[in-house]
Formats: sequence, structure tokens, C-alpha cells
Amino acid sequence: MKWIKKNNDTGNFDDRRGRVSSKNVLGGIGGIIVLLLALFLGQDPGKLLEIANTAMGDRAKEETIDPGRAHEYEEWKDFTLNVFNSCNDVWTDIFNKQLNKNYEKPTLVVYTDQTHSGCGGAMAQMGPFYCPADIKVYIDLSFFKELSERFKAPGDLAMAYVTAHEVGHHVQKLLGILDAFHSQRGKISQKEYNKLNVKVELQADFFAGLWAHYAQKMGIIELEEGDLEEALNAAHAIGDDTLQKAANGRAAPDTFTHGTSSQRMTWFKKGFLTGDFRQGDTFNDPSLN
Repeated sequence: MKWIKKNNDTGNFDDRRGRVSSKNVLGGIGGIIVLLLALFLGQDPGKLLEIANTAMGDRAKEETIDPGRAHEYEEWKDFTLNVFNSCNDVWTDIFNKQLNKNYEKPTLVVYTDQTHSGCGGAMAQMGPFYCPADIKVYIDLSFFKELSERFKAPGDLAMAYVTAHEVGHHVQKLLGILDAFHSQRGKISQKEYNKLNVKVELQADFFAGLWAHYAQKMGIIELEEGDLEEALNAAHAIGDDTLQKAANGRAAPDTFTHGTSSQRMTWFKKGFLTGDFRQGDTFNDPSLN
């Protein structure tokens, strides 16, 4: 993947590297317990952490600065910022030309180990996520090392896919999809809610593929041989069935919240190959019912 038009604008960028929150973030063993509960119960870890942090009370946010980590993963920071800005350029174009709507840019937050968000505590163990409450994408850049080493999914387009997926959730927020999804919590069974969650995540994968399609078409990036395989490999590596089998030796489909490896690859590829926003309606796709 080669950059043709770089955009390192920092207007919607919050660099929190080296800042370590000492309060209002559920860390240590408490955070690990919440993450394990999320894994085994099929829950959204961000939602569980939000609930847990609320229960802890509204403590003052205190941060200390670790100068040695303030510029950690500088190359990945620059890369992620460029991907993020290119996502905004692509979606501004799609919203204007295809949807006749205005696109509101989110903010990218990169941080070290843990921080606070509008959705509660953010920890590196959670992986990248989008918080609709404050309209921000949160990424601990060490995740890209984990993506390459633990998940065996290296490569520029693999990393770009992660950021584009989270911006895809922002697109869902702007279109009212996330609010409609969250409104179903408590109204339907957990099994049915999980199925809806899968459709939300697969649509974000489709949107990530759509970004790659238009970023190339708009002359922002140039994709080289093997790049598409990098992104598909990343999508495969973080499929629910693959992750559960690695953790437990088996997969429990009723607890899936993000989709199987095959589904994630399929929807990313569909967005990339078609470039057709209308084909991303996962909620009415009979294969997902």
C-alpha cells in the first residue's frame, strides 16, 4: 500500500500517548474480569466497562505523564492519522455525492495503556473501538503489534482496515443505525441482540472495504499485489469463531458478536470490489438471518 496523497491534518486528533489515567478507569484485575465476562457471555466489553465505571462513581480524572512513552510508535501514529483522515475524505465524498448528506468528522484518540472515554474506561486489552457518546475513535497503537504478532496479520492494509472499520461505526452513528441497534437492548433476547450486533459489525467491515475502494479510486492510496490479502487475513484473524476456538477450543455461535472469519472477509471484500454503498445492508441480507 503506497500513499499518493498524504493528509496528516491534526484538527480532529487527540494524542494521549504517555498520559496514564490513575482514576476513573477500571484497570488491573477488575478490568480483566470484565473482559473475561464479555468473552464468555458474548457481551460488548465496552458496554460492560461503561457499567462498571459508572458503579465506581464519578471520580476526578487524574493523569500522570510518562515522557518516555509520549512518542511511542511514532510511525504507526503517523500512518493511523493518515488513514483516519483519508477515511474522512472518502466518507465526505460519499455522503455528499451518494447520500446528499453532510458528513460530520469524528475525532481520533491514540493513547497508552488506558484512558477515559465518553463510554467509560478504555484499556489497551479492549482493542480499538468507537465511542458514539463522544464521537471518537480510540486506538492504543500497541494493538498493531498484537495484530501482527499474536493474530499473524501484518501489513499496512491490515492496519488500515482496523481504523477504517471503526470509522465505519461512526458512519453508522451518523445514519442512525447505532442508535436503532442500541435501542433494542433489553427488548429482545440476548441471542437475538447478538445477531443484530453481528450485522452491525459486518456492515462496518463492508464500510472498511468501501473506504479501500474509494481511497484508491480517489487517488489517495495505491494498492499493490498482496495488499487485499493482508486486509482479508486481518478480518479472518479476528472472526468470532477463530478467536473462540483459540481461547476455548470450540466456538459457540449464539455468543458471536462480530461475525465469523468467513463472514468478515466476505463483507470487507464485497465493499472493496463493488464500491456500492447500497450493497452494505447487512440487516436485510437473508444469509445473516
